[in-house]
Amino acid sequence: MLEDYFRLSISNLIHRKLRSWLTIIGIMIGIAAVVALISIGQGMQQSISEQFEKVGSNRIIITPGGGTSMAAGPFSSDLMSAKLYEEDVDIVKRARGIDYAAGGLIKTANIQFKDKTKSTTIFAFSLDSETKKYIEDIDFLAVDTGKYPSESDRYKAVIGPGLADGFFTKQIKIGDTITIDGEEFQVVGITNEAGNPVHDNKVMIPLRTAREMFDMPEEVMSIFAKTQEGFDINDVVENVEKDLRRAHNVDEGEEDFTVQTANQLIEGFTSILNIIQIVLVGIAAISLLVGSIGIMNTMYTSVLERTKDIGIMKSVGAKNSHVMLLFLIESALLGFVGGVIGCMLGVLLSRGASIAAAYQGIDILKTSVSSSLIIGALSFSTFVGGLSGLLPARKAAKMKPVDALHAHQ
Repeated sequence: MLEDYFRLSISNLIHRKLRSWLTIIGIMIGIAAVVALISIGQGMQQSISEQFEKVGSNRIIITPGGGTSMAAGPFSSDLMSAKLYEEDVDIVKRARGIDYAAGGLIKTANIQFKDKTKSTTIFAFSLDSETKKYIEDIDFLAVDTGKYPSESDRYKAVIGPGLADGFFTKQIKIGDTITIDGEEFQVVGITNEAGNPVHDNKVMIPLRTAREMFDMPEEVMSIFAKTQEGFDINDVVENVEKDLRRAHNVDEGEEDFTVQTANQLIEGFTSILNIIQIVLVGIAAISLLVGSIGIMNTMYTSVLERTKDIGIMKSVGAKNSHVMLLFLIESALLGFVGGVIGCMLGVLLSRGASIAAAYQGIDILKTSVSSSLIIGALSFSTFVGGLSGLLPARKAAKMKPVDALHAHQ
């Protein structure tokens, strides 16, 4: 009998093709938006995790400012009154469980090549042999072709692959000269590809040169540290915080610095991404609400048009539950079909956005379409369809055979 209900429901939907498609569109748009946004959000979370894995799970990052300043990115320190200095780097180096620490400057500057000028990020580190050994273990700072400048190479630079190929209209090769805020630098190396514009479009120069250019003789904007083997990274973080609190003469909870691990940074970025995703999905859900209202309207119209059919069904022995189930199956099918098309469209939209971003050099915008996402979206659209048809189905089920046949006449 259930098979007959499905066959009859499909026949009714096909008979009213235009109305059915117009109804399906409302659900389709909502599901497509939800699937696209969630798949992009999940893909970006995976990309962020991959980026921090390249930094290393045994790395600690210290930035100026209390709370979770790194959640806004490593450049947020530009806006903070709190500062870190070279003496803080020495304190971190001496902390129990620290293998090595290096301070760096991260600034935004204008880069000129040939007749083109653009703004990008400058990373500056001391380029002694010990620091080179530390930074070459960080994937996006490791040199792929060429070499690092030496301590005496004051006006030589290493650039990211995005800056070398595609950032300007002409390709930058090793040996070419670029101008940073009026100072000429010879390119001596190109780093590994990281997959995000900040790291791929960067320029790395000697710290001493950057201090003179930006008039920052002692300040550091970030301290990158590596823990010793055999130490729990959380214990090392506590040691660093304790030593810096003592040096800065501040109490616990009043720190003017932030000490974070790669995992904590991932959690911070993921939390922000989740909030944004919830807001966007909430907005997309409005179209689902509109679609559900469309299904309800369609089903009410269908009940009115098929009053005679309802009367005939009941007069030959159909129960209220039979009539109600027939209309619920029909409304659920509307939701299911809208969900199927919406899922396909959502996947295409998310893939298209990822391809377009990759074409612009933004590899961090990836998509992740899981089977649970598709199953969840289809289940939800079917449930919304069935729920939207509940009231019209109840109205049809409550009709009396005589009244239904009389109303049609």
